[in-house]
Amino acid sequence: MEGHYVFRARIRLEPEHEAVSIEPSSAETTVTLFREAPEPGTEGWLFFRDTLWRGEAADDAYVRKLIAEWLGVPVESASFRELRADEAYVDALKAAVAGDLEAFNADTVDEAFSKYLGSSVHVRSADDPEDGT
Repeated sequence: MEGHYVFRARIRLEPEHEAVSIEPSSAETTVTLFREAPEPGTEGWLFFRDTLWRGEAADDAYVRKLIAEWLGVPVESASFRELRADEAYVDALKAAVAGDLEAFNADTVDEAFSKYLGSSVHVRSADDPEDGT
């Protein structure tokens, strides 16, 4: 069972030494930033509920701060791309959400997914290659 939150970020490069300058000082990453999605029901599994809204960052400044901490560089902008997971992870996530629909202020699992993930769920089979997009 495997799941990842996928983000893209524009980072700012800041030289360590005053004698060095960089042009341009920012660039959008060309690789995908993966953050492991905790197993449903375990600590941190509600990341999507607490961070996303309809498949977008609910609080842009907060998401930029998180990604800056993960990368160790300043982040100028960030966007959530998708929850990329295998079928077992998505099934487990749906079961965990179904077990506490009230926490999602939803009547169904589909409604909860729509509220927080929008259409940004990409189910991958085990033989799908990781292509970084």
